[in-house]
Amino acid sequence: MLAGRVALVTGGGTGIGFGIASCLADAGATVAIASRKPDHLEPAAAALRQRGATVSAVEVNVREREAVARMVERVAAEHGRIDVLVNNAAGNFYAPSAELSPNAWRAVVETDLYGSFYCAQAVHPIMKAQGGGRIVSVSMTLHYRGWPLMAHATAAKAGVDALTRTLALEWAPDRITVNAVAPGPIPTDGVKQAFTPPDARAPDLFRMDRYVESAIPLGRWGTPEDVGRMVAFLAGPGGEWITGAIFVVDGGSWLAGGRS
Repeated sequence: MLAGRVALVTGGGTGIGFGIASCLADAGATVAIASRKPDHLEPAAAALRQRGATVSAVEVNVREREAVARMVERVAAEHGRIDVLVNNAAGNFYAPSAELSPNAWRAVVETDLYGSFYCAQAVHPIMKAQGGGRIVSVSMTLHYRGWPLMAHATAAKAGVDALTRTLALEWAPDRITVNAVAPGPIPTDGVKQAFTPPDARAPDLFRMDRYVESAIPLGRWGTPEDVGRMVAFLAGPGGEWITGAIFVVDGGSWLAGGRS
């Protein structure tokens, strides 16, 4: 489905990002995975190559516009094009809003929102020159209903949704589609750590042992591949006439109320 296409996945070394990269690779894409932590990259690249994928790895901090520009330049030079960008890099954690430090706020908003914009802006001229491309950002569902202790992340992801819709209209003449996927909580190691309340102030917001039965109508946890398959769909022929959409992938959790 994606043979001959080149996909760049930020945060592609672990968790949901690795699941997305795996699904894109399984669909035939050449995949470039990017991460701020270089120790995540080579093991992930090796695992993808074992699946038969053509993979490259690049270190980047998406909060830094110049670093993003260098990443995109390197991937384009190595593979000759960039057909798909997946904005997956994120940083989330519980923190009481009244005590949230400027650095903590900035770290999440700059990674989730600024990073998504910097990456989209950097690939735009390449995709425009190619005659089109696909941009998919990873959002979330928590800002649909509000989620205590997550003011920074919910604000950033609401911004990602707004950015998705705006860029979809602005870049449609360039034949660039811009969509987002909003997963519910998926119990990767990173999510378990980030979404565990630091103390007893919010003991019922996210209880891993109760969440499935109380908050997911389809009765099971999601997987990174559940998200990856939606991204692959949007990157493939099925996504050709879809732009400005945000697809919820959460087993019905947010519709059901989503709080344990």
